Amino acid sequence: MNIKSADDLVNEALLEIRTISADEALENFESKKINLIDIRDIRELEKEGRVENSHHIPRGMLEFWMDPNGPYFKQGKLDQGKEMVLFCAGGLRSALAAKSLKDMGFENVSHIDGGFAAISQSDFKIV
Repeated sequence: MNIKSADDLVNEALLEIRTISADEALENFESKKINLIDIRDIRELEKEGRVENSHHIPRGMLEFWMDPNGPYFKQGKLDQGKEMVLFCAGGLRSALAAKSLKDMGFENVSHIDGGFAAISQSDFKIV
């Protein structure tokens, strides 16, 4: 049996997805060009805070909430015409999640290098 490691999966995802900096994300967020999606667990948000006006979609529900034909789709939650920019705590889960959205057919998807750790060092407003 040949099992891929989580590191292998992340590295493969990084080859297929776009990675942006926290500063680039902030610029696009402030000009309302993106959907900023926090995929961290609710406990992480409660403990560390969240980006003001970001969308929270837990990693475990991402594909279900983003499937327009599925029963869990959140109609009107996101602007489907804007880029989907994902982040997690450090950038590993969001890399996998961004690849998953690309696999679903979303074309305009990226993730933030360094995740919430990088975001909290930038000028994003954390609440």
